[in-house]
This record gives sequence, structure tokens and C-alpha cells, in this order.
Amino acid sequence: MATTFCFSVHAHASPSALPRILDAVALCGLVPARCHAQLDPFEEDSLVVEFQLAGLSAREAAGLARRLGRIVGVESVLWSEKRAAA
Repeated sequence: MATTFCFSVHAHASPSALPRILDAVALCGLVPARCHAQLDPFEEDSLVVEFQLAGLSAREAAGLARRLGRIVGVESVLWSEKRAAA
């Protein structure tokens, strides 16, 4: 079973934020298993993009998180390994 990683990216809400974030994923040759983006209901000028990626190692996930954090307008990147319920 492939490992799945969950990412949550918070960025300044600009028209180019979402394509820049998804482009970083595409440059790794990955397609999100799930992806959801919305304006933050508590901060009107903030965009939240959440997605899940399967088939990468913890090292690759950490590298992608660093790459996402360097994107113009990105404020924070959270990521974790998805664990199955016991």
C-alpha cells in the first residue's frame, strides 16, 4: 500500500496563488488524489489549499513542502503522513 501525505497550504489570496501551488506539485510529476481550495472564512485575504498525494517517500514530501514554502505569497505549509484508522 502506497504512503499518502496530506498537505495544507495557506497563501495570500491572489489570482496566481492556486496555479503556482498546483504547478509545484505537477513539476514533481504528481497528481493529487484529492484537492480542495477555498478562501479562509476567518481571514478574507487568505487562500487555503488542501491536497493528498500518494506514492512518494517522506523525504520527497518534505522536499515538496519546502518547495511550496518558497512560492511567492505562501504563508505556511503543513504536511503529515496519512495514517489508517485502527
